[in-house]
Amino acid sequence: MQVLNKERLSTDCLHITMSSNEDRDRLFKMLSEIDLEYPVDVQIRKAKKDRTLQQNRMMWQWWRDAEAQGDMKAWEYRAYCKLHFGVRILQRDSLEYREKYQRIIRPMSYEQKLEMMVEPFELLVTSAMTVKQHSEFLDKTAQHLRELGIHLTAME
Repeated sequence: MQVLNKERLSTDCLHITMSSNEDRDRLFKMLSEIDLEYPVDVQIRKAKKDRTLQQNRMMWQWWRDAEAQGDMKAWEYRAYCKLHFGVRILQRDSLEYREKYQRIIRPMSYEQKLEMMVEPFELLVTSAMTVKQHSEFLDKTAQHLRELGIHLTAME
């Protein structure tokens, strides 16, 4: 991830999750290279555990299952589930997410909202979830896809 332009930050916000002493050392090096032309706000807090790799693999397999058995492309199932299940979970659990979604995304047409769920815009939904939220999302997704008659690959 290249976020420094030698002597200047090239982004308004830099987010780094450190999980080792090597990560800490890289952060110290990066901070030492910042030319402080203006004040910089630095916050350090305990990281939340995000979704597991197994959850992520299972989710992507389900999109492939849905495409193979259903009448839409994998990205269309993904967009639908992110919009109908994921956004609701995040709005319920985050006042900030709810406020911004309601102000910026809600006024859009349904078709535009679906487009916002996938590339090239890729509104943060599942990647912003905790393990617990992502489990709930997967449960709702599985129920929906099964109701459509789609058989989902079981993951270990």
